[in-house]
Amino acid sequence: MYKEFYQLKENPFNITADPDFFFCSTRHNEAFSHLTYGINQRKGILVVTGEIGTGKTTLCRTLLNRLDQKTKTALILNPSFSDLQLLQIILKDLGIESHLKNKFALISALNRFLIDQTSQGHNVVLIIDEAQNLSIKQLEQIRLLSNLETEKEKLLQIILVGQPELSEKLKLPNLRQLNQRVTVRFHVLPLDRNEVKGYIHHRLSVASGPGKEPKVHFTDTAIDAIFEQSQGTPRVINILCDRALLAGYLPGTFTINEEMVYNCAQEVVLR
Repeated sequence: MYKEFYQLKENPFNITADPDFFFCSTRHNEAFSHLTYGINQRKGILVVTGEIGTGKTTLCRTLLNRLDQKTKTALILNPSFSDLQLLQIILKDLGIESHLKNKFALISALNRFLIDQTSQGHNVVLIIDEAQNLSIKQLEQIRLLSNLETEKEKLLQIILVGQPELSEKLKLPNLRQLNQRVTVRFHVLPLDRNEVKGYIHHRLSVASGPGKEPKVHFTDTAIDAIFEQSQGTPRVINILCDRALLAGYLPGTFTINEEMVYNCAQEVVLR
């Protein structure tokens, strides 16, 4: 509704995980570096955690877009399947044609694929988002997949991405073997106040188009109010800013102030 008024090519504050809008905050940059290191060094199992709405899925999609062509990938966004179905979906996402319906045959097919990829100098990465929802049985299956290796290196790099409950689940006694195999761990934190300002400007700039300055302006006190209301959580910032742009559009102003932000915060459920 407000795109034409603000001369935006697209909505800057959608809550979808769009890599084009990825904002490289300090913590997101560190997370990206940890993941890249773990993949390139074939570290096996990597774990990334963060509270709801901190940009974990966007981080994953950005990572997938930036990996080179020698890295084959599979992304599981919602692992709400049986352990057998999860294996089948992993093979399908990696492009392995298979109508197999038992675990041993599926793992054998995956192992052959991984050995073939490694012989070609390729790496294979599996990302499982919302991994806190994995059952104990599924996580044990993940551990078995991490055992696919040569004498020198892991054949499959597995990235588990989830809410803080994932870290707590991995501490369970019956998952200690899996927990011991995690070689890289990183927890994504919300944005600080300065990063919130940069984040908003970044998304407005991307939505405005290359070389164009955003027509709409958030005052410093508006930024303070957004940080206060969102506590630096990107998804909440998006919801609040989207509503604030609508609030500015209705009276025809290009300046978003503190009062608008607080009024919008009362209209939406932020946390």
